[in-house]
Amino acid sequence: MDSLEKTTNRSEQKSRKFLKSLIQKQPQELLLVIETGVSAAVAPGIPALCSWRNCLEAVLKAAEQLEVLHPGDVAKFRRKVMKDWDLLVVAHDLIRKMSPRTDLKDKTKVLKWARRHIRYGVLHIHGLYTDPCGMVLDPSGYKDVTQDPEVMEVLQSLYCRKSFLFVGCGETLQNQIFQALFLYSVPNKADLEHYMVVLKESEDHFFKHQADMLLFGIKVVSYGACFDHFPGYMRDLATQICKQWNPDAERADSTTLLGNACQDCAKRKLEENGIEVSKQLRQSDDTGAS
Repeated sequence: MDSLEKTTNRSEQKSRKFLKSLIQKQPQELLLVIETGVSAAVAPGIPALCSWRNCLEAVLKAAEQLEVLHPGDVAKFRRKVMKDWDLLVVAHDLIRKMSPRTDLKDKTKVLKWARRHIRYGVLHIHGLYTDPCGMVLDPSGYKDVTQDPEVMEVLQSLYCRKSFLFVGCGETLQNQIFQALFLYSVPNKADLEHYMVVLKESEDHFFKHQADMLLFGIKVVSYGACFDHFPGYMRDLATQICKQWNPDAERADSTTLLGNACQDCAKRKLEENGIEVSKQLRQSDDTGAS
């Protein structure tokens, strides 16, 4: 990195603005909501995340491998995906053919996750393409997700108790499952405190969006005027939050910090890289858990 690039990065970092109420949140108070576009950016090697067409192709491949779809049907749907068909219609026909269940079909795991009994976990609200029968691919699939009142209640309770941090979710309010789970069913939404990090393409659009979101208890903050600012903003945001737990964070970034707040993440990162974690670190982690 040359000196000019370093100077530019330092200048961008100084100009970044963070909501005080957000950076004062403790990590366990926040729940990160990530849209597919962000996942695609950090995992470009997974074609299923790149486009709607690629997603359907991946579902068909998984369905073929798991033998949940007749080979003749697989070939027929592949031809439709490759041609200029309405992909929403193709998705609807495909999911009906596979006799779908919700992505929330494993109710026990969903409830454990929502009640924070699972320490590290991700809820894939639309399902995973590697489990094709669990994918939500068309509007009727959204209704299946919201049919269990116990699951609905525990997820809505989570929305009222935690602060959601929406990343890459500019069109979240248009998402039918999000609307059904939270916006239309949760009372006193304007009194909640959630956050949404967005691109500021224009002043007028940004401030209108900001005002609209406040009605739903969501505070909107911009990470910058171009997508290139997003990674640095999120990295600095994580560091700012970690500082609330450990002042030594000034001398480290959010990926290397081994203070109390980020100890779990750091330990897991080291283990994923094949580095053995010392017994002392493990013991301090065990005593700090509740």
